[in-house]
Amino acid sequence: MLHRLLAVALTLTLVPTLARADAFDNYINSILAKIPDSKLALKITRLTPELMTQHNRALPGIVSTFIVVKTNDDRYAKLLVLHGRQKLSDKESVPIMLIDRYVTYREGEERTIHALGKNVRLFDGFRFNLDLGQVVPKNVAADLRVGVKDNFPYLETVGKAQMYIVTKHLPEANPVKPAKLVVGAKFETRYFNGAYKLHDDGRRSGTLHLKVDAKGEVSGHFYSDKDGQKYEVSGKVSPNPQHKIDFFITYPRTMQFFTGFLFTGNGAAITGTSRLEMRETGFYAVREK
Repeated sequence: MLHRLLAVALTLTLVPTLARADAFDNYINSILAKIPDSKLALKITRLTPELMTQHNRALPGIVSTFIVVKTNDDRYAKLLVLHGRQKLSDKESVPIMLIDRYVTYREGEERTIHALGKNVRLFDGFRFNLDLGQVVPKNVAADLRVGVKDNFPYLETVGKAQMYIVTKHLPEANPVKPAKLVVGAKFETRYFNGAYKLHDDGRRSGTLHLKVDAKGEVSGHFYSDKDGQKYEVSGKVSPNPQHKIDFFITYPRTMQFFTGFLFTGNGAAITGTSRLEMRETGFYAVREK
């Protein structure tokens, strides 16, 4: 067993993680809340190398152990964790736990992020607070603590924190594929319905959900890529031309207005201009498939 664990343990000369959507991203707060009662997860108080080796491929396309933690402040956090060794010199290295990625969600929100980070190295005795997203000293509350046994690291809970190791990918975490849009010879306002990846002036991005009723009234919401916060969307589809749309996103202290045109050939994108306060810029939104 020792030789097998040595073979799978990382020597932490790390390649930065590429920023791309994967199965980990689909585990939003509402799905994490189902983990404690799921048959596809085990409640544990200590995450050992043996458990990590056994369950390091639970998520499709990811070779890391996926754990969910309910923090001492009753927030849900998701983590991808690996164990390995940190090289100190040509002859010396020490055991280490690596948090490849973690996200702590704001309580009561679906996607709003409270804290997040990546490539966090935790050495023997280090304590980590997932609500703060920080390594903390002994006089500050922590959710996780790293220890070492037989020269291998382990991760254990602290205080009231609860930890679950996901043993198999949850089907409800699979994204729902929208029905394929078929654009006819005559344009219909329902072609606007759907989800889009919105890019605004190279400064803001997120997922835009639009729904148009029979009267051309637009409703929906926008999830910011920055923090996962959800914002309401309202607007109106133009009667002439019908492929023109005016909508606005309501932020806490201001509103942003958009005027765009849907591609009439395939409905694949909306392009146009946006206005935030007195600044007018360009945007495009690509339909998600």
